[in-house]
Amino acid sequence: MQTGSTGSAAAVCLWLLISGVPLQTVQDNMEGEVAAGEKLVRESLSLCAGEQEYVHKRKSVVLESLIGLEINATEDSVPHIALLASGGGQRAAVGLVGSLYQMEKEGLLDTLLYLGGVSGSTWSMSSLYNDPLWSANMDGAVARLSGPGVDLGEALVWLGERSKEEHFSLTDVWGLLTSAGIMKQMDLRRLSDEASRNATNPYPIYCAIEKHCFSKGPIEGKWFEVSPHEAGFTELGLFVETSLLGSRFQSGVLLERKPELDMVKLQGVLGCALAHEEMVKDFIPAWLNVPRYVDIAAEYLHVYNVLDKLTSLTQSTLKDPAAVAALVSLQKILQDKMNRNESALLESKSLEEQKSLFQQWSLELLAAVETWSQSLEDEALKSHMSLLTKQVLPLIVKWEWGTTGNFLYQYQGETTASAATRRNNFNSSVPLCLQSNERFHLMDAGLLINVAYPSFLGDKRDIDLIIAPEYSAGNMFETLTLARDYAAEVKKPFPELDERIVEDREWPKDCYVFEGKDEAPTIVYMPLFNRNNCRDAEEFRAKMEEFSTFQRPFSQEKIEFVLETAKANVEKNRETLLGEIKMATARRQKRRTAAGRL
Repeated sequence: MQTGSTGSAAAVCLWLLISGVPLQTVQDNMEGEVAAGEKLVRESLSLCAGEQEYVHKRKSVVLESLIGLEINATEDSVPHIALLASGGGQRAAVGLVGSLYQMEKEGLLDTLLYLGGVSGSTWSMSSLYNDPLWSANMDGAVARLSGPGVDLGEALVWLGERSKEEHFSLTDVWGLLTSAGIMKQMDLRRLSDEASRNATNPYPIYCAIEKHCFSKGPIEGKWFEVSPHEAGFTELGLFVETSLLGSRFQSGVLLERKPELDMVKLQGVLGCALAHEEMVKDFIPAWLNVPRYVDIAAEYLHVYNVLDKLTSLTQSTLKDPAAVAALVSLQKILQDKMNRNESALLESKSLEEQKSLFQQWSLELLAAVETWSQSLEDEALKSHMSLLTKQVLPLIVKWEWGTTGNFLYQYQGETTASAATRRNNFNSSVPLCLQSNERFHLMDAGLLINVAYPSFLGDKRDIDLIIAPEYSAGNMFETLTLARDYAAEVKKPFPELDERIVEDREWPKDCYVFEGKDEAPTIVYMPLFNRNNCRDAEEFRAKMEEFSTFQRPFSQEKIEFVLETAKANVEKNRETLLGEIKMATARRQKRRTAAGRL
Protein backbone atom coordinates (compact mmCIF):
# COMPACT_ATOMS: atom_id res chain seq x y z
CA MET A 1 0.00 0.00 0.00
CA GLN A 2 2.74 2.45 0.94
CA THR A 3 4.61 1.78 -2.31
CA GLY A 4 1.49 2.36 -4.38
CA SER A 5 0.76 5.69 -2.68
CA THR A 6 4.32 6.87 -3.17
CA GLY A 7 4.32 5.87 -6.82
CA SER A 8 1.01 7.63 -7.45
CA ALA A 9 2.25 10.80 -5.78
CA ALA A 10 5.47 10.71 -7.79
CA ALA A 11 3.52 10.36 -11.03
CA VAL A 12 1.29 13.31 -10.21
CA CYS A 13 4.32 15.34 -9.15
CA LEU A 14 6.07 14.60 -12.45
CA TRP A 15 2.94 15.59 -14.40
CA LEU A 16 2.69 18.89 -12.53
CA LEU A 17 6.36 19.69 -13.17
CA ILE A 18 5.93 18.99 -16.87
CA SER A 19 2.97 21.38 -16.76
CA GLY A 20 5.26 24.12 -15.50
CA VAL A 21 4.26 24.25 -11.84
CA PRO A 22 7.21 25.22 -9.58
CA LEU A 23 8.68 22.35 -7.56
CA GLN A 24 8.19 24.09 -4.20
CA THR A 25 4.50 24.73 -4.97
CA VAL A 26 4.07 21.07 -5.88
CA GLN A 27 5.76 19.91 -2.67
CA ASP A 28 3.82 22.35 -0.47
CA ASN A 29 0.45 21.35 -1.84
CA MET A 30 0.98 17.62 -2.37
CA GLU A 31 2.22 16.82 1.12
CA GLY A 32 -0.50 15.22 3.23
CA GLU A 33 -3.01 15.16 0.37
CA VAL A 34 -2.21 13.41 -2.90
CA ALA A 35 0.59 11.45 -1.22
CA ALA A 36 -1.99 10.04 1.15
CA GLY A 37 -4.31 9.23 -1.74
CA GLU A 38 -6.91 11.79 -0.63
CA LYS A 39 -9.61 12.62 -3.19
CA LEU A 40 -10.17 16.38 -3.23
CA VAL A 41 -13.21 16.60 -5.51
CA ARG A 42 -16.12 14.65 -4.05
CA GLU A 43 -18.60 13.17 -6.52
CA SER A 44 -21.90 12.44 -4.83
CA LEU A 45 -25.49 13.55 -4.46
CA SER A 46 -25.42 12.50 -0.79
CA LEU A 47 -24.43 14.48 2.27
CA CYS A 48 -20.75 14.68 3.13
CA ALA A 49 -19.64 13.00 6.35
CA GLY A 50 -19.28 16.30 8.21
CA GLU A 51 -22.82 17.43 7.46
CA GLN A 52 -24.18 13.99 8.32
CA GLU A 53 -22.52 14.15 11.72
CA TYR A 54 -23.76 17.68 12.42
CA VAL A 55 -27.33 16.83 11.37
CA HIS A 56 -27.30 13.72 13.54
CA LYS A 57 -26.30 15.83 16.57
CA ARG A 58 -28.76 18.59 15.66
CA LYS A 59 -31.63 16.10 15.66
CA SER A 60 -31.17 15.65 19.39
CA VAL A 61 -31.75 19.40 19.82
CA VAL A 62 -34.79 19.25 17.54
CA LEU A 63 -36.22 16.23 19.38
CA GLU A 64 -35.93 18.01 22.72
CA SER A 65 -37.70 21.03 21.22
CA LEU A 66 -40.52 18.89 19.81
CA ILE A 67 -41.07 17.21 23.17
CA GLY A 68 -41.17 20.64 24.79
CA LEU A 69 -43.91 21.60 22.32
CA GLU A 70 -45.83 18.47 23.35
CA ILE A 71 -45.35 16.90 19.92
CA ASN A 72 -45.18 13.12 20.01
CA ALA A 73 -41.81 12.36 18.44
CA THR A 74 -39.04 9.81 18.61
CA GLU A 75 -35.45 9.85 17.44
CA ASP A 76 -36.56 8.18 14.20
CA SER A 77 -39.41 10.60 13.54
CA VAL A 78 -37.56 13.91 13.88
CA PRO A 79 -38.75 15.90 10.85
CA HIS A 80 -36.33 17.63 8.51
CA ILE A 81 -37.39 21.27 8.72
CA ALA A 82 -35.61 24.08 6.87
CA LEU A 83 -36.17 27.80 7.10
CA LEU A 84 -35.31 29.28 3.71
CA ALA A 85 -35.09 33.06 3.77
CA SER A 86 -35.46 34.95 0.52
CA GLY A 87 -33.11 37.60 -0.73
CA GLY A 88 -34.03 41.25 -0.79
CA GLY A 89 -31.07 43.38 0.29
CA GLN A 90 -31.22 44.98 3.72
CA ARG A 91 -34.96 44.30 3.92
CA ALA A 92 -34.19 40.57 3.83
CA ALA A 93 -31.19 40.87 6.16
CA VAL A 94 -33.23 42.68 8.82
CA GLY A 95 -36.41 40.69 8.19
CA LEU A 96 -34.65 37.37 8.74
CA VAL A 97 -33.33 38.51 12.11
CA GLY A 98 -36.86 39.55 13.06
CA SER A 99 -38.36 36.24 11.95
CA LEU A 100 -35.76 34.17 13.81
CA TYR A 101 -36.10 36.34 16.90
CA GLN A 102 -39.82 35.62 17.08
CA MET A 103 -39.31 31.94 16.24
CA GLU A 104 -37.10 31.74 19.33
CA LYS A 105 -39.64 33.59 21.48
CA GLU A 106 -42.40 31.22 20.30
CA GLY A 107 -40.28 28.16 21.10
CA LEU A 108 -40.03 27.14 17.42
CA LEU A 109 -36.45 28.01 16.48
CA ASP A 110 -34.93 24.77 17.75
CA THR A 111 -37.26 22.72 15.51
CA LEU A 112 -35.14 23.86 12.55
CA LEU A 113 -32.61 21.41 11.18
CA TYR A 114 -31.38 23.80 8.45
CA LEU A 115 -31.17 27.49 7.67
CA GLY A 116 -30.68 28.42 4.01
CA GLY A 117 -30.17 31.82 2.44
CA VAL A 118 -29.49 33.77 -0.73
CA SER A 119 -28.48 37.36 -1.37
CA GLY A 120 -29.44 39.72 1.49
CA SER A 121 -30.45 36.94 3.86
CA THR A 122 -26.89 35.57 3.69
CA TRP A 123 -25.67 38.89 5.10
CA SER A 124 -27.58 38.33 8.33
CA MET A 125 -26.68 34.61 8.36
CA SER A 126 -23.00 35.59 8.24
CA SER A 127 -23.54 37.94 11.14
CA LEU A 128 -25.60 35.48 13.19
CA TYR A 129 -23.15 32.58 12.93
CA ASN A 130 -20.34 34.78 14.18
CA ASP A 131 -21.90 33.96 17.56
CA PRO A 132 -21.63 30.18 18.18
CA LEU A 133 -24.70 30.42 20.44
CA TRP A 134 -26.79 32.83 18.39
CA SER A 135 -30.00 30.78 18.46
CA ALA A 136 -30.09 31.27 22.24
CA ASN A 137 -29.11 34.93 21.99
CA MET A 138 -31.42 36.57 19.47
CA ASP A 139 -31.59 39.71 21.63
CA GLY A 140 -27.90 40.22 20.85
CA ALA A 141 -28.51 39.73 17.12
CA VAL A 142 -31.23 42.38 17.13
CA ALA A 143 -29.07 44.79 19.12
CA ARG A 144 -26.22 44.51 16.58
CA LEU A 145 -28.48 45.84 13.81
CA SER A 146 -28.75 49.08 15.76
CA GLY A 147 -25.17 49.11 16.96
CA PRO A 148 -22.47 51.74 16.36
CA GLY A 149 -21.09 50.03 13.27
CA VAL A 150 -17.49 49.82 12.08
CA ASP A 151 -15.14 52.77 11.84
CA LEU A 152 -14.23 53.64 8.25
CA GLY A 153 -10.53 53.58 9.08
CA GLU A 154 -10.77 50.01 10.40
CA ALA A 155 -12.68 48.96 7.29
CA LEU A 156 -10.08 50.51 4.99
CA VAL A 157 -7.29 48.56 6.68
CA TRP A 158 -9.01 45.37 5.52
CA LEU A 159 -9.52 46.84 2.05
CA GLY A 160 -5.89 47.86 1.84
CA GLU A 161 -4.80 44.28 2.50
CA ARG A 162 -7.21 42.91 -0.09
CA SER A 163 -6.03 45.43 -2.69
CA LYS A 164 -2.61 43.76 -2.67
CA GLU A 165 -4.13 40.49 -3.89
CA GLU A 166 -3.99 39.43 -7.52
CA HIS A 167 -7.76 39.23 -7.97
CA PHE A 168 -8.84 42.27 -5.96
CA SER A 169 -12.21 43.45 -7.29
CA LEU A 170 -15.47 45.27 -6.64
CA THR A 171 -16.67 42.13 -4.86
CA ASP A 172 -14.19 42.89 -2.05
CA VAL A 173 -15.43 46.47 -1.86
CA TRP A 174 -19.08 45.43 -1.84
CA GLY A 175 -18.50 42.79 0.83
CA LEU A 176 -16.63 45.29 3.00
CA LEU A 177 -19.26 48.02 2.85
CA THR A 178 -22.14 45.56 3.23
CA SER A 179 -20.50 43.99 6.28
CA ALA A 180 -19.36 47.25 7.89
CA GLY A 181 -22.16 49.53 6.73
CA ILE A 182 -25.26 47.32 6.97
CA MET A 183 -24.43 44.42 9.30
CA LYS A 184 -22.14 46.69 11.34
CA GLN A 185 -19.34 44.27 12.01
CA MET A 186 -16.12 43.02 10.40
CA ASP A 187 -16.36 39.25 10.53
CA LEU A 188 -12.91 37.93 9.60
CA ARG A 189 -13.51 34.28 10.44
CA ARG A 190 -13.74 31.58 7.75
CA LEU A 191 -16.90 29.56 7.15
CA SER A 192 -14.99 26.30 7.56
CA ASP A 193 -14.24 27.38 11.15
CA GLU A 194 -17.83 26.33 11.92
CA ALA A 195 -17.22 22.73 10.82
CA SER A 196 -16.05 21.76 14.30
CA ARG A 197 -18.87 23.48 16.22
CA ASN A 198 -21.55 21.66 18.17
CA ALA A 199 -25.13 21.53 16.89
CA THR A 200 -26.54 24.44 18.89
CA ASN A 201 -27.71 26.20 15.72
CA PRO A 202 -29.44 25.00 12.52
CA TYR A 203 -26.98 23.86 9.85
CA PRO A 204 -26.31 26.79 7.46
CA ILE A 205 -26.34 26.61 3.66
CA TYR A 206 -25.31 29.71 1.69
CA CYS A 207 -26.19 29.81 -2.01
CA ALA A 208 -24.89 31.48 -5.16
CA ILE A 209 -24.97 30.91 -8.92
CA GLU A 210 -22.18 30.63 -11.45
CA LYS A 211 -22.29 33.53 -13.92
CA HIS A 212 -21.05 31.81 -17.09
CA CYS A 213 -23.40 28.84 -16.74
CA PHE A 214 -26.24 31.15 -15.67
CA SER A 215 -25.87 33.03 -18.95
CA LYS A 216 -25.26 30.19 -21.38
CA GLY A 217 -24.90 26.85 -19.64
CA PRO A 218 -27.08 23.92 -18.59
CA ILE A 219 -29.15 24.13 -15.43
CA GLU A 220 -26.86 21.62 -13.67
CA GLY A 221 -24.02 24.14 -13.72
CA LYS A 222 -25.94 27.08 -12.29
CA TRP A 223 -26.70 26.51 -8.60
CA PHE A 224 -23.83 26.60 -6.11
CA GLU A 225 -23.97 25.98 -2.37
CA VAL A 226 -21.49 26.59 0.44
CA SER A 227 -21.65 25.04 3.90
CA PRO A 228 -19.12 24.87 6.73
CA HIS A 229 -17.91 21.53 5.34
CA GLU A 230 -17.96 21.79 1.56
CA ALA A 231 -18.75 23.93 -1.45
CA GLY A 232 -19.93 22.91 -4.88
CA PHE A 233 -22.59 22.46 -7.51
CA THR A 234 -25.84 21.06 -6.18
CA GLU A 235 -27.10 19.30 -9.31
CA LEU A 236 -23.71 18.12 -10.54
CA GLY A 237 -22.90 16.57 -7.18
CA LEU A 238 -19.32 17.90 -7.35
CA PHE A 239 -17.80 19.44 -4.21
CA VAL A 240 -14.56 20.38 -2.47
CA GLU A 241 -13.91 21.16 1.16
CA THR A 242 -14.91 24.74 1.90
CA SER A 243 -11.37 25.56 3.03
CA LEU A 244 -10.23 24.84 -0.57
CA LEU A 245 -12.76 27.12 -2.26
CA GLY A 246 -10.67 29.60 -4.24
CA SER A 247 -7.54 27.44 -4.46
CA ARG A 248 -6.00 26.58 -7.84
CA PHE A 249 -6.99 23.24 -9.36
CA GLN A 250 -6.40 21.51 -12.65
CA SER A 251 -7.95 18.18 -13.61
CA GLY A 252 -9.00 17.70 -9.99
CA VAL A 253 -5.45 18.15 -8.69
CA LEU A 254 -4.66 20.91 -6.20
CA LEU A 255 -1.94 23.09 -7.72
CA GLU A 256 -1.84 25.90 -5.18
CA ARG A 257 -3.64 26.28 -1.88
CA LYS A 258 -5.05 29.80 -1.46
CA PRO A 259 -6.38 31.33 1.75
CA GLU A 260 -10.06 30.63 2.26
CA LEU A 261 -12.43 33.58 1.75
CA ASP A 262 -13.26 35.34 5.00
CA MET A 263 -16.90 36.12 5.76
CA VAL A 264 -16.55 39.75 4.67
CA LYS A 265 -15.56 38.76 1.14
CA LEU A 266 -18.05 35.89 1.11
CA GLN A 267 -20.83 38.42 1.75
CA GLY A 268 -19.65 40.31 -1.32
CA VAL A 269 -19.76 37.13 -3.41
CA LEU A 270 -23.18 35.96 -2.22
CA GLY A 271 -25.05 39.22 -2.07
CA CYS A 272 -24.29 41.44 -5.03
CA ALA A 273 -26.74 41.34 -7.91
CA LEU A 274 -24.99 44.39 -9.36
CA ALA A 275 -22.24 42.07 -10.60
CA HIS A 276 -24.57 40.98 -13.39
CA GLU A 277 -24.67 43.53 -16.20
CA GLU A 278 -28.41 43.16 -16.82
CA MET A 279 -29.24 44.49 -13.34
CA VAL A 280 -28.22 47.98 -14.39
CA LYS A 281 -31.37 48.20 -16.51
CA ASP A 282 -33.42 48.42 -13.32
CA PHE A 283 -31.85 51.78 -12.45
CA ILE A 284 -32.36 53.95 -15.51
CA PRO A 285 -33.47 57.60 -15.16
CA ALA A 286 -36.57 58.52 -17.15
CA TRP A 287 -34.73 60.54 -19.79
CA LEU A 288 -32.48 57.58 -20.60
CA ASN A 289 -35.19 54.92 -20.49
CA VAL A 290 -35.33 54.65 -24.26
CA PRO A 291 -34.58 51.28 -25.94
CA ARG A 292 -31.99 52.68 -28.33
CA TYR A 293 -29.98 54.18 -25.46
CA VAL A 294 -30.07 51.42 -22.85
CA ASP A 295 -27.30 49.23 -24.26
CA ILE A 296 -24.88 51.98 -25.23
CA ALA A 297 -25.42 53.71 -21.87
CA ALA A 298 -24.58 50.56 -19.87
CA GLU A 299 -21.09 51.67 -18.81
CA TYR A 300 -22.37 55.09 -17.74
CA LEU A 301 -25.17 53.49 -15.71
CA HIS A 302 -22.73 50.98 -14.16
CA VAL A 303 -20.43 53.76 -13.01
CA TYR A 304 -23.22 55.86 -11.54
CA ASN A 305 -24.99 53.04 -9.73
CA VAL A 306 -21.85 51.64 -8.13
CA LEU A 307 -20.69 55.10 -7.06
CA ASP A 308 -24.11 55.84 -5.60
CA LYS A 309 -24.26 52.56 -3.66
CA LEU A 310 -20.69 52.82 -2.41
CA THR A 311 -21.23 56.41 -1.31
CA SER A 312 -24.35 55.39 0.62
CA LEU A 313 -22.64 52.45 2.30
CA THR A 314 -19.56 54.52 3.15
CA GLN A 315 -21.83 57.12 4.72
CA SER A 316 -23.24 54.47 7.04
CA THR A 317 -19.76 53.80 8.49
CA LEU A 318 -19.28 57.44 9.52
CA LYS A 319 -20.20 58.92 12.90
CA ASP A 320 -19.08 62.53 12.49
CA PRO A 321 -22.06 64.68 11.28
CA ALA A 322 -19.74 66.85 9.18
CA ALA A 323 -18.34 63.78 7.41
CA VAL A 324 -21.85 62.45 6.78
CA ALA A 325 -22.85 65.83 5.34
CA ALA A 326 -19.83 65.71 3.03
CA LEU A 327 -20.96 62.31 1.68
CA VAL A 328 -24.48 63.65 1.21
CA SER A 329 -23.08 66.49 -0.87
CA LEU A 330 -21.24 63.98 -3.07
CA GLN A 331 -24.44 62.02 -3.61
CA LYS A 332 -26.19 65.20 -4.73
CA ILE A 333 -23.38 65.96 -7.17
CA LEU A 334 -23.71 62.49 -8.70
CA GLN A 335 -27.51 62.64 -8.79
CA ASP A 336 -27.51 66.05 -10.46
CA LYS A 337 -25.20 64.78 -13.17
CA MET A 338 -27.27 61.64 -13.77
CA ASN A 339 -30.60 63.48 -13.82
CA ARG A 340 -29.39 66.16 -16.21
CA ASN A 341 -31.54 65.58 -19.28
CA GLU A 342 -29.25 65.29 -22.30
CA SER A 343 -31.75 63.66 -24.65
CA ALA A 344 -31.76 66.61 -27.07
CA LEU A 345 -27.97 66.43 -27.39
CA LEU A 346 -28.06 62.67 -27.96
CA GLU A 347 -30.71 63.01 -30.67
CA SER A 348 -28.39 65.23 -32.67
CA LYS A 349 -25.51 62.74 -32.64
CA SER A 350 -24.62 59.62 -34.60
CA LEU A 351 -24.38 56.24 -32.86
CA GLU A 352 -20.60 56.47 -32.52
CA GLU A 353 -20.85 60.00 -31.19
CA GLN A 354 -23.47 58.88 -28.67
CA LYS A 355 -21.13 56.14 -27.45
CA SER A 356 -18.34 58.70 -27.05
CA LEU A 357 -20.65 60.97 -25.06
CA PHE A 358 -21.54 58.21 -22.61
CA GLN A 359 -17.86 57.38 -22.14
CA GLN A 360 -17.16 61.06 -21.53
CA TRP A 361 -19.97 61.31 -18.96
CA SER A 362 -18.66 58.20 -17.19
CA LEU A 363 -15.26 59.83 -16.83
CA GLU A 364 -16.91 63.03 -15.61
CA LEU A 365 -18.63 61.10 -12.82
CA LEU A 366 -15.31 59.61 -11.73
CA ALA A 367 -13.61 63.01 -12.00
CA ALA A 368 -16.34 64.54 -9.85
CA VAL A 369 -15.55 62.04 -7.10
CA GLU A 370 -11.83 62.80 -7.35
CA THR A 371 -12.45 66.55 -7.21
CA TRP A 372 -14.82 66.20 -4.27
CA SER A 373 -12.31 64.01 -2.42
CA GLN A 374 -9.49 66.52 -2.87
CA SER A 375 -11.68 69.42 -1.70
CA LEU A 376 -12.41 67.87 1.71
CA GLU A 377 -11.21 69.96 4.64
CA ASP A 378 -11.24 67.17 7.22
CA GLU A 379 -7.76 65.67 6.78
CA ALA A 380 -8.69 62.27 8.25
CA LEU A 381 -11.74 61.93 6.02
CA LYS A 382 -9.76 63.23 3.06
CA SER A 383 -7.09 60.61 3.64
CA HIS A 384 -9.65 57.81 3.97
CA MET A 385 -11.62 58.86 0.90
CA SER A 386 -8.46 59.34 -1.14
CA LEU A 387 -7.45 55.77 -0.33
CA LEU A 388 -10.93 54.47 -1.12
CA THR A 389 -11.18 56.28 -4.45
CA LYS A 390 -7.65 55.28 -5.40
CA GLN A 391 -8.47 51.61 -4.90
CA VAL A 392 -12.06 51.56 -6.14
CA LEU A 393 -12.36 53.92 -9.11
CA PRO A 394 -10.09 51.86 -11.41
CA LEU A 395 -12.20 48.77 -10.65
CA ILE A 396 -15.38 50.63 -11.57
CA VAL A 397 -13.91 51.73 -14.88
CA LYS A 398 -12.96 48.12 -15.72
CA TRP A 399 -16.17 46.74 -14.09
CA GLU A 400 -14.15 44.11 -12.27
CA TRP A 401 -16.16 41.79 -10.02
CA GLY A 402 -14.59 38.86 -8.26
CA THR A 403 -13.79 35.46 -9.64
CA THR A 404 -12.85 32.36 -7.68
CA GLY A 405 -10.43 29.53 -8.38
CA ASN A 406 -12.37 26.85 -10.27
CA PHE A 407 -11.90 23.38 -8.78
CA LEU A 408 -13.56 21.91 -11.90
CA TYR A 409 -11.09 23.40 -14.37
CA GLN A 410 -10.35 20.62 -16.90
CA TYR A 411 -11.95 18.14 -14.51
CA GLN A 412 -12.94 14.85 -16.15
CA GLY A 413 -14.33 13.01 -13.13
CA GLU A 414 -13.33 9.66 -11.76
CA THR A 415 -12.52 6.74 -14.06
CA THR A 416 -12.80 3.87 -11.62
CA ALA A 417 -15.44 1.20 -12.06
CA SER A 418 -17.13 2.17 -8.80
CA ALA A 419 -17.34 5.77 -9.94
CA ALA A 420 -18.77 4.69 -13.28
CA THR A 421 -21.41 2.68 -11.48
CA ARG A 422 -22.36 5.64 -9.31
CA ARG A 423 -22.41 7.92 -12.31
CA ASN A 424 -25.27 5.88 -13.72
CA ASN A 425 -27.35 7.33 -10.92
CA PHE A 426 -26.51 10.97 -11.60
CA ASN A 427 -24.92 13.16 -14.24
CA SER A 428 -21.55 14.38 -13.01
CA SER A 429 -20.24 15.45 -16.42
CA VAL A 430 -18.82 18.97 -16.15
CA PRO A 431 -20.40 21.58 -18.46
CA LEU A 432 -18.05 23.38 -20.81
CA CYS A 433 -18.91 26.69 -19.12
CA LEU A 434 -17.12 25.34 -16.02
CA GLN A 435 -14.54 22.94 -17.39
CA SER A 436 -12.90 25.46 -19.74
CA ASN A 437 -12.31 28.31 -17.27
CA GLU A 438 -9.51 28.39 -14.70
CA ARG A 439 -11.67 30.67 -12.55
CA PHE A 440 -15.42 30.79 -12.17
CA HIS A 441 -17.59 33.74 -11.26
CA LEU A 442 -19.97 33.22 -8.33
CA MET A 443 -22.68 35.81 -7.80
CA ASP A 444 -26.06 36.54 -6.23
CA ALA A 445 -28.34 33.47 -6.47
CA GLY A 446 -31.38 35.73 -6.40
CA LEU A 447 -30.83 36.38 -10.11
CA LEU A 448 -32.01 32.80 -10.73
CA ILE A 449 -34.32 32.02 -7.78
CA ASN A 450 -34.49 34.38 -4.81
CA VAL A 451 -34.90 31.54 -2.28
CA ALA A 452 -32.52 28.61 -1.70
CA TYR A 453 -35.02 25.96 -2.83
CA PRO A 454 -32.61 24.09 -5.18
CA SER A 455 -30.33 23.05 -2.30
CA PHE A 456 -33.26 21.59 -0.36
CA LEU A 457 -35.18 19.62 -2.99
CA GLY A 458 -34.88 15.89 -3.48
CA ASP A 459 -33.35 13.06 -1.49
CA LYS A 460 -30.08 14.65 -0.41
CA ARG A 461 -31.47 16.59 2.57
CA ASP A 462 -34.88 14.89 2.44
CA ILE A 463 -36.80 17.92 3.69
CA ASP A 464 -40.29 17.46 5.14
CA LEU A 465 -41.20 21.10 5.78
CA ILE A 466 -39.91 24.38 4.37
CA ILE A 467 -40.71 27.61 6.20
CA ALA A 468 -40.28 30.38 3.65
CA PRO A 469 -40.48 33.97 4.90
CA GLU A 470 -40.72 36.07 1.74
CA TYR A 471 -38.79 39.34 1.71
CA SER A 472 -38.42 39.61 -2.08
CA ALA A 473 -39.20 42.80 -3.98
CA GLY A 474 -40.25 41.10 -7.22
CA ASN A 475 -43.60 39.70 -8.23
CA MET A 476 -45.19 37.98 -5.28
CA PHE A 477 -45.15 34.16 -5.59
CA GLU A 478 -42.45 34.34 -8.29
CA THR A 479 -39.94 32.51 -6.10
CA LEU A 480 -42.43 29.65 -5.77
CA THR A 481 -43.23 29.36 -9.46
CA LEU A 482 -39.56 29.60 -10.44
CA ALA A 483 -38.70 26.89 -7.90
CA ARG A 484 -41.52 24.69 -9.20
CA ASP A 485 -40.21 25.04 -12.76
CA TYR A 486 -36.65 24.38 -11.62
CA ALA A 487 -37.77 21.25 -9.75
CA ALA A 488 -39.57 19.99 -12.83
CA GLU A 489 -36.48 20.51 -14.98
CA VAL A 490 -34.18 18.61 -12.60
CA LYS A 491 -36.90 16.01 -11.90
CA LYS A 492 -37.32 16.62 -8.18
CA PRO A 493 -40.60 16.64 -6.21
CA PHE A 494 -42.30 19.96 -5.46
CA PRO A 495 -45.69 20.63 -3.88
CA GLU A 496 -48.59 21.52 -6.13
CA LEU A 497 -49.31 25.25 -6.31
CA ASP A 498 -52.87 26.46 -6.50
CA GLU A 499 -52.93 28.60 -9.63
CA ARG A 500 -55.46 30.89 -7.97
CA ILE A 501 -52.75 32.35 -5.75
CA VAL A 502 -51.78 34.72 -8.59
CA GLU A 503 -55.05 36.52 -7.89
CA ASP A 504 -53.48 37.60 -4.57
CA ARG A 505 -50.29 38.89 -6.14
CA GLU A 506 -51.12 42.57 -5.68
CA TRP A 507 -52.21 42.12 -2.05
CA PRO A 508 -51.17 38.75 -0.58
CA LYS A 509 -52.30 37.08 2.61
CA ASP A 510 -49.84 36.74 5.47
CA CYS A 511 -49.48 32.95 5.21
CA TYR A 512 -50.04 30.21 2.62
CA VAL A 513 -49.56 26.48 3.07
CA PHE A 514 -48.75 24.27 0.09
CA GLU A 515 -49.05 20.71 1.31
CA GLY A 516 -46.46 18.26 0.06
CA LYS A 517 -47.51 14.82 -1.10
CA ASP A 518 -45.39 11.69 -1.35
CA GLU A 519 -41.76 12.90 -1.52
CA ALA A 520 -42.51 16.62 -1.96
CA PRO A 521 -41.99 18.91 1.06
CA THR A 522 -44.72 21.11 2.49
CA ILE A 523 -44.05 24.84 2.12
CA VAL A 524 -45.30 27.54 4.51
CA TYR A 525 -45.00 30.78 2.54
CA MET A 526 -45.08 34.04 4.54
CA PRO A 527 -44.89 37.41 2.70
CA LEU A 528 -43.39 40.23 4.77
CA PHE A 529 -45.96 42.77 3.62
CA ASN A 530 -49.48 41.41 3.41
CA ARG A 531 -53.19 41.92 4.07
CA ASN A 532 -52.59 41.83 7.79
CA ASN A 533 -50.27 44.86 7.81
CA CYS A 534 -51.35 46.68 4.62
CA ARG A 535 -54.92 48.02 4.33
CA ASP A 536 -55.16 47.47 0.59
CA ALA A 537 -53.18 46.82 -2.59
CA GLU A 538 -52.17 50.47 -2.78
CA GLU A 539 -50.55 50.41 0.66
CA PHE A 540 -48.88 47.11 -0.20
CA ARG A 541 -47.28 48.71 -3.27
CA ALA A 542 -46.26 51.73 -1.22
CA LYS A 543 -44.53 49.55 1.39
CA MET A 544 -42.68 47.59 -1.28
CA GLU A 545 -41.48 50.85 -2.77
CA GLU A 546 -40.55 52.43 0.57
CA PHE A 547 -38.43 49.40 1.50
CA SER A 548 -37.11 48.66 -1.98
CA THR A 549 -34.00 46.52 -2.35
CA PHE A 550 -31.64 48.99 -3.96
CA GLN A 551 -31.62 52.07 -1.76
CA ARG A 552 -29.45 53.75 0.84
CA PRO A 553 -28.90 51.91 4.15
CA PHE A 554 -31.99 51.94 6.32
CA SER A 555 -32.52 54.54 9.01
CA GLN A 556 -33.00 53.26 12.55
CA GLU A 557 -36.72 53.83 12.13
CA LYS A 558 -36.83 51.62 9.02
CA ILE A 559 -34.80 48.89 10.72
CA GLU A 560 -37.22 48.85 13.64
CA PHE A 561 -40.24 48.76 11.32
CA VAL A 562 -39.00 45.76 9.33
CA LEU A 563 -37.96 43.94 12.50
CA GLU A 564 -41.36 44.41 14.12
CA THR A 565 -43.22 43.50 10.92
CA ALA A 566 -41.29 40.24 10.57
CA LYS A 567 -41.78 39.42 14.26
CA ALA A 568 -45.53 40.05 14.03
CA ASN A 569 -45.87 37.74 11.02
CA VAL A 570 -44.36 34.83 12.95
CA GLU A 571 -46.29 35.59 16.12
CA LYS A 572 -49.63 35.78 14.27
CA ASN A 573 -49.00 32.51 12.43
CA ARG A 574 -47.53 30.52 15.32
CA GLU A 575 -50.41 28.04 15.39
CA THR A 576 -50.16 27.43 11.64
CA LEU A 577 -46.42 26.81 11.95
CA LEU A 578 -46.90 24.58 14.97
CA GLY A 579 -49.59 22.60 13.17
CA GLU A 580 -47.36 22.03 10.15
CA ILE A 581 -44.47 20.98 12.40
CA LYS A 582 -46.76 18.39 13.99
CA MET A 583 -47.87 17.17 10.57
CA ALA A 584 -44.26 16.94 9.38
CA THR A 585 -43.40 14.85 12.43
CA ALA A 586 -46.33 12.52 11.86
CA ARG A 587 -45.48 12.26 8.18
CA ARG A 588 -41.86 11.38 8.95
CA GLN A 589 -43.04 8.72 11.42
CA LYS A 590 -45.45 7.29 8.84
CA ARG A 591 -42.68 7.08 6.24
CA ARG A 592 -40.37 5.36 8.72
CA THR A 593 -43.07 2.86 9.65
CA ALA A 594 -43.82 2.11 5.99
CA ALA A 595 -40.11 1.64 5.25
CA GLY A 596 -39.82 -0.77 8.18
CA ARG A 597 -42.50 -3.01 6.70
CA LEU A 598 -40.64 -3.42 3.42
